[in-house]
Parts: sequence; structure tokens; C-alpha cells
Amino acid sequence: MSFVWLRPILLSLAVLVWPVCFPAAEPVAGGSFLTGQLLVATPEIRDWRFQETVILIVRHDAEGALGIVINKPIGNPPLAQLLDSIGQDSDGITGRVRLFYGGPLHPEIGFILHSADYHGAHSIGIDNRLAMTNSADILRDIAQGRGPAKQLVAFGHAGWGPGQLDDEMAHGVWYTAPADPAMVFDEDRDGLWERAMARRTTPL
Repeated sequence: MSFVWLRPILLSLAVLVWPVCFPAAEPVAGGSFLTGQLLVATPEIRDWRFQETVILIVRHDAEGALGIVINKPIGNPPLAQLLDSIGQDSDGITGRVRLFYGGPLHPEIGFILHSADYHGAHSIGIDNRLAMTNSADILRDIAQGRGPAKQLVAFGHAGWGPGQLDDEMAHGVWYTAPADPAMVFDEDRDGLWERAMARRTTPL
């Protein structure tokens, strides 16, 4: 496939668009937050943007929620091409990087989910196993062998306003499942939705 259409998206990886860190979330009265959990689309969802998606929730608090779809790959360009597109030195860089559709919002912005062994200046902790970074620094570190042990590069994200995800959960739009790092990074994307469905918990 041609990656010409990805060029403006790749360029935006150099821009930090989210705060360096989020304030600690505390549950609202009688409620629960889903940061670090997986959302699993129910079979009833017919919206193509979310049909059979598995979403890692990066942030969920009283102000809303942000998540990254982890089971919709969109390309596999050379890592050197990705670095060139964001103005980074690609000399001697080999290998490819798998890119994912992260969600319908801000598709021009890149987000890197990764294992918590890596912590850059712009990294956001999700839990003690998972984190997210969206600056070019992490791609340079990955290329130089100084990056996280595991990573997933996505463009775009899913987002909900205050109370919106809670309302969708109350109406049975989503199931939840534990965010096993192996499911986030290692397992084959084909059939990931079915495997997440098998691990689903009772909807909130």
C-alpha cells in the first residue's frame, strides 16, 4: 500500500498534544473508573468505527475518557521512513513498525502505547505495567535500541465527554476485560476481539 496519505499524520508525531501527566483519577460517588482496562465492543455495535474493537482505556475520570483501539492494524512501513517523515535521523535504521487505527478522533496525531519499563519526558503512566507517550523522542529511542520492550503505534483515539462512557456502560454498549499486556502487545490481532470477548467481565 502507499503511505503518501500517512505523511501529514506522521509529521504530527513531533507535536505533544496531551499533558505530560494526568492528575490521579478518583472514582465519583458510587462509580468506577476504567483506566487500564479493556473496552470490548458488544456484537450490537454496528458503527464501523467501533465494530469489533478492543480499546485500551488510557484515562477515565470525572472529566471524561480517552482510549486507543489496539486491534485494527493499518500499515507496516519501514521505521526509517517513519523517522524521515518527522525529521529524525534515520541513518542505519532498519526494520518496520506496525501502525494501528487508534480511533476516530484526531487521526493526525500519533500515540505510542508501551510497556512501563520506558519513561520519557512526555510519558503518561496508565498502570504499573502500561504507559503511553506521544512525542517523537520515543521513536528515536526505539530506533536506537533504547526504547520500551513492547510498543504499539496508533493514530487517532477514542474519546468520551464527562459521564458519556459511564452512560454507555450503563446501557450495555461495552464489555470490560482485564488489560493483559500480552493482549495489548503480543497476541495476533486476528481474533483478538473474540479472545477479549471470552475474557469479558460483567458490564458495569
